[in-house]
Amino acid sequence: MSKHQKRLSVPDSWPVERKTATFTVKAAAGPHGEQGVPLLIVLRDVLGYVDNRKEARYALNQGTILINGDSLDDEERPIGMFDIVEFTERDEHYRVFPDEGGRLALSPIDAADADSKLGKIVGKGQVPGGNTQLALHDGHTLEIEDGEYAGSDSIVIDHDDEILAHFPYEEGALVTAVRGQHAGEIGEIEEIQVTPGSSANNVIVIQEEGDGFETIADYVVVIDENFVEEDEDETVTTAGEGAEAAEDPTDGGDDE
Repeated sequence: MSKHQKRLSVPDSWPVERKTATFTVKAAAGPHGEQGVPLLIVLRDVLGYVDNRKEARYALNQGTILINGDSLDDEERPIGMFDIVEFTERDEHYRVFPDEGGRLALSPIDAADADSKLGKIVGKGQVPGGNTQLALHDGHTLEIEDGEYAGSDSIVIDHDDEILAHFPYEEGALVTAVRGQHAGEIGEIEEIQVTPGSSANNVIVIQEEGDGFETIADYVVVIDENFVEEDEDETVTTAGEGAEAAEDPTDGGDDE
């Protein structure tokens, strides 16, 4: 398997400029699958806090950069949708959120909101002992003793996996599209259209300001009103507002 990642072939969700260099860093194995963005890209290309891999490693070794409450030392660790990124020395806290067009962006949040994260339930099953195991969109799993949780519902969990809130997937629920041509748009589910057979189900979403849209059901995630307030009140950091990365010959062409 190649250790190289060409910028032109990165997933659409990656917030990188595709024509500034040939290669960029490749994500290590971890959460979020191929949609996961290497932490180095967040630090360098999006925020502009470091210029190269060496500086990123030094910053991570200080223990002041937290992902979902944990200090990391791997600049290739994948970061993805709804992850919480904190810079304790700067007193900065961000939630990874899909921007218009599907690119992952950083939305500033309050310190109190950084103690928990949203997860979409993508699987549910029984484990030995009788407990129920929930699988979330980022690959995280947790066991629960009881509760009425269903696929496509969303939950808010703290860093100890305690469930703090539950948002059912149902008509009237507030959702955001995270993939497709309507990625980043927010509205309420007006109708869930169940398609017979193996075809994907659709949802019709209405908006207070906007024409609404129809998209594949798997492309939406149930959220709460706090996401709307953050989107309206804060500036979302996207690629191009941070440092503009170029191939660094001391950095192995960005991928070594």
